[in-house]
Amino acid sequence: MKYLLTGGTGSWGKILTQRLLEKDDTEEIRIFSRNEYNQVITKRIFNNSKLTFVIGDVRDYFAVKEVCKGMHTIFHLAALKHVPVCEDQPEEAIKTNIIGTQNIIKASIAQGVNQVIDVSSDKAVSPNTLYGMTKAVGEKLILNANKLGQTSFICIRAGNVLGSAGSVVPLFIDQIKATNTMTVTDSTMTRYFMSLPEAISLLLTASNAPAGSLLVMKMPSCTIGMLAKTMMGIFGNENTEIKKIGIRLSEKKHELLINEDESPLTYIYSNNYYIINENKLDLPKVDFKYYGSNSQELMTEPEVTEMLRQGGFCK
Repeated sequence: MKYLLTGGTGSWGKILTQRLLEKDDTEEIRIFSRNEYNQVITKRIFNNSKLTFVIGDVRDYFAVKEVCKGMHTIFHLAALKHVPVCEDQPEEAIKTNIIGTQNIIKASIAQGVNQVIDVSSDKAVSPNTLYGMTKAVGEKLILNANKLGQTSFICIRAGNVLGSAGSVVPLFIDQIKATNTMTVTDSTMTRYFMSLPEAISLLLTASNAPAGSLLVMKMPSCTIGMLAKTMMGIFGNENTEIKKIGIRLSEKKHELLINEDESPLTYIYSNNYYIINENKLDLPKVDFKYYGSNSQELMTEPEVTEMLRQGGFCK
């Protein structure tokens, strides 16, 4: 089996590469990204002849078409993901998250790729930020692409991934170390959380899902205030302060993974996953109107501590 990972030198890419190397049928893993330094570091980390590194950008169709040649499965990880960056530079977000996704679709069909797994976000659901809007468009493009050729296209939606670049947990740790202060937008805000290994398991599960599916993992959620309080107890001291800075423009207080329009098309795929598909599936339907970070029982302090422990942040 030959795999292509766009944006494959990031936090998701490294864990996914390790999991794919453990598969007996893996022949090649092609890492496609534009950061030369990260490619060099990743190559040194794995030191494995099954890895091939290609410098390129998903915005460049001809580079994408060339790198897709001979691939069985593409994991499309490349994206601009930081909300304020996308707000400040919307054209760049559109080029990477929308045009880049279009290039993946067009090239994979042209090269006869078997399947494409696209990574989306909870912020794509009823979006109110430029980042969320680009990911929502990306989802529509990917799922619609099943009508264009023989390639199978599938999406996943992820919440906040512990330890990924720019995520809140490493930010809080860095803030405590630097100033003994954590900046919190709104302590009652709720967010979903998942570990990197869980995110990769979601990707690999999606590779066995029916074409045109959108996979969602059942994720725990907690308030940002509870997360900050728990981390202050683990990493801080009696002098650690929590500074409230207010919700940023267009930032949601609560996130959605499945909205009211999607719930009639949502099935229980397994104990850990929901699947959204316009086609009728021989699976039980969900019984909720929507799946939001404030629509379920929130994690307690011990549960947040255990989540951080499993994420490798504390013992």
